[in-house]
Amino acid sequence: MASTVLEPKAKTVSTSRVANATAANSVTVLVPGRRRSRLAPEDRAEQILDVAARLLMEDGFTEVTMERLGREAGISKALVYNYFPSRNDLLRALMERELKRSRVEQLHAVKASAGDFHELLRSTTKLAIVNMQQHGPLLNKLWAEPAVVRAIAESEHTARSEAMAYFARKTNKHYGLPMDLATAIVDMHMAMTGAAARHYADGRVDADAVTDVCLTIIYSSFEALQKRFGKPVVAVKPGRPATGKRKSGVEAQT
Repeated sequence: MASTVLEPKAKTVSTSRVANATAANSVTVLVPGRRRSRLAPEDRAEQILDVAARLLMEDGFTEVTMERLGREAGISKALVYNYFPSRNDLLRALMERELKRSRVEQLHAVKASAGDFHELLRSTTKLAIVNMQQHGPLLNKLWAEPAVVRAIAESEHTARSEAMAYFARKTNKHYGLPMDLATAIVDMHMAMTGAAARHYADGRVDADAVTDVCLTIIYSSFEALQKRFGKPVVAVKPGRPATGKRKSGVEAQT
């Protein structure tokens, strides 16, 4: 179960900023020793962010400077500033881009599950683990920067709350748990999945194996709570009326 299901509302680079950078990008800025290629504004912004991510991973925060970014990207420092007015703006945009990628992938997984609760849990849980194994080192470095965390705190809180509410509604429907209990247990499951993803971020354990561990814990807690607090869950087959008979834990999951 992952906390990144819905697309974020924040954009990597604002429309006005890209528009302002368009004029600057249309002028060839020469950097000694390099010929600058012309790119569309959106592509140029992505290039700068790619370079920033590489520098951050290879050399750390101290080397992510506007001058170094320009030199590595083959453009002027002034053009970098046209896209990102400050270093903090650039790092925030990099974090937002990485989180957005994850959320878009999660949204696709939700749609692909086609309403199947078990497939929903498996696909989103595994995707959270895989994303951490692939992008965890970069995200961990960005999360360690207080200015970046402060800049995205509100949007990240909103995205997590929306995802939690979504899973809580699904849990309420599937297991008959009261919404307040469903919300609390989903919150705990998200934290547990995140911890498992971070613990195995180095990939030393296969993503499917880590997913199985997480789902074992999730299903065990759901089923135990259903026996104690759940309301009858009726599975209605197409063309047949509901009988009102309470399903067992296994039957209710099918």
